[in-house]
This record gives sequence, structure tokens and C-alpha cells, in this order.
Amino acid sequence: MAAKWTGGHSCSVLCLNVNTEGLVVSGAERGELTLWDGEGTPVGQLRLPEQDDVTSVVFSAHHPSTLYTSHGETISVLDIRSLQEPLECFHVNEEEINCLSVNDTDSFLAAADDSGVIKIMDLESKKVTRSLRHSNICSSVAFRPQRPQSLVSCGLDMQVTLWNLQKARPLWTTNLQECDTEEDSPQSAGQFFNPPLAHSLSVASCGNVFGCGAQDGKVRIFRVTGAKFERELEFQGHSLGVSQVLFMPEAYWLLSGGNDGKVLLWDVGSELGKQQRSPAKSLQRRKAHAPASSRKDGKLNKVSSSEQVGVMPKLTIEHGEKVNWLSCPEIKGSRRVLVADQSSSVSVYPLPE
Repeated sequence: MAAKWTGGHSCSVLCLNVNTEGLVVSGAERGELTLWDGEGTPVGQLRLPEQDDVTSVVFSAHHPSTLYTSHGETISVLDIRSLQEPLECFHVNEEEINCLSVNDTDSFLAAADDSGVIKIMDLESKKVTRSLRHSNICSSVAFRPQRPQSLVSCGLDMQVTLWNLQKARPLWTTNLQECDTEEDSPQSAGQFFNPPLAHSLSVASCGNVFGCGAQDGKVRIFRVTGAKFERELEFQGHSLGVSQVLFMPEAYWLLSGGNDGKVLLWDVGSELGKQQRSPAKSLQRRKAHAPASSRKDGKLNKVSSSEQVGVMPKLTIEHGEKVNWLSCPEIKGSRRVLVADQSSSVSVYPLPE
């Protein structure tokens, strides 16, 4: 049974984040923002101006008391030591922001919105230095750890894209639907009706491996090599769309949360090792991810499903409600999975050692 953190919100909780000191922040509909201690007690609350839904919360990498929040088209900067009026507000996006990311040198902030645009803001000059673009809603953006100029994004255009801030154009893009061929049944039969709209991204702490959760219930794992990335793994554990993926700080453990009310834990590292040990598979991958210019038939060869048989979740949490957000702080020396859903509380599950 999950423990519940209650008393922080009256509306559905939409997003979560945890700082280096173990304080958790949650954002909810109607501008509600709550700061929690590790015991699940609210230690600060605020209702943001305009009462727009709080869609993303992210702490500064170097200043654990500095919090960036997105609500409507606005980015507000807050000091959690005194959770009052925002210190600063930025209006750089023209449509509702879905996701914020700050790089690990605290120099850039990325804000992805409903128009498909990702605004890159220089946090020193407080000016927008880049506008990157998807052709549909951009649902998720994440800077890569240890690479402050590099980020990945995904959206409802089914594109997963690698960017470098020194270039305005993408370095590399994969269309998730092109990755899937007809031989991929039974999903391919329903692919047209349930296309792989990309909802969530998370980059592992190494900075070279990232996961993407999509509407077709699949999680795809990619590895960045230089100026491109290749798909390493693909697995399905959710019967409905994957709304959230989250790499835990330790190695390659990945959490996924779905619209089916499940939270699954995957050991991606053991499977990545198997892929690396097989030269035949890496050759197949290289062929599969040839750039568009070298694709004769306009489709990518897919990693055959037989390769993916071994990928099974290590833990299944039957949460029962559509997952809005996941976080995984360390509380009292052990990891906890925090789940935000359609309710006004935060659910807390212990992770077995």
C-alpha cells in the first residue's frame, strides 16, 4: 500500500521535483505549489498569479533553494526558503509550457511548449539565445548531464531530437513511427490508431543513454554516439500510453509510469550490456539508424522483436490511477517512488533494496 502525502493541494498534482537537500516540490492545477519535507509534511505553500496550472518544476543544479516553475506561458523563479511572490517572471513562450530543464552548470534553461517551440534562455543575461522547434506539441525536453550545450527533446510529432546549442538545426532526429515496420505485429496493426506520440524523456546520469515513453505503451532506449543516437532497446510493459519515464541516479534503473495506472521498474543496464556484447546486433543497429539521406525506402529497419524478449520489469506497482509525474528521492537512506496522479495527494512507495 502506498503512503499518501496529503494536505498540500486541493487539485490534481501535475509535476514533482526533488532538490539535493531532499526537499520535494509539487505543482498542481490552478497555480498550486507545495514544498514538502521528507516526512511528507507541507512546509511551504503558494498559489501562483493567474492561477494557471503548474506544469513543470525544476530546481537549480547549484542552488537548491532556487526553483523554476512553469505555469501557463510564464516561467517563475522562486526562493523556497521564503515561498512568496516570484523573484522573477519570464514570458518567453507564446503557448502553454509543458516541460522545463536546467543544465548542470546552471547556465541555460529550456522551456518546451504547445506550439512545438523550445525556448533556450541564458540564465546570466536573462535573454533567449535559441528557439528550437518541433512540428507539433513539444512534450518533453532534457539537458544531458555533463554536456551543458547538449539536449534532447520529443513531441507529439513522434520525433525524438538531439540538439546542440551552438547550432540552430537538430544534430539528429528519429521518427518513432518510421522505426516501426509492419513485421512488428500485433502492435503495427494498431499503430495507425495508436501512433507513438512521444510524451516523456529522461537522460541517465552518464549523459549518453536516454529513454522515451510513448502513446503506444512502449519505452525506447537510445544511446548517443557523437552527433547522433541509435536505438538500443525497446520494450512494452504498459497497456496504454507511457506518460512518464525517469532514470534513477544509480546507473541504468528506469521507472516508467502509464495511463494504465502502473509504475514499472526496469534494469536497462543489464540489457544494454547484452546489446554491446553482440557485434551482429550493433551492425544491425547501425544499418537501422542510417541517416534519412541514405534510406532508400524511407523506412528504418527495426530491431527485431526476438532481441527484446529478455526485457521484463523488475518491479510492478499497481498504482491504479493515470500517472502524471514520477520522482525518486532518497528519504531516510532509502529510495522512494513518488507518484502524482489525478488526485490532490502524492503517493509514496518504498523501493526494495
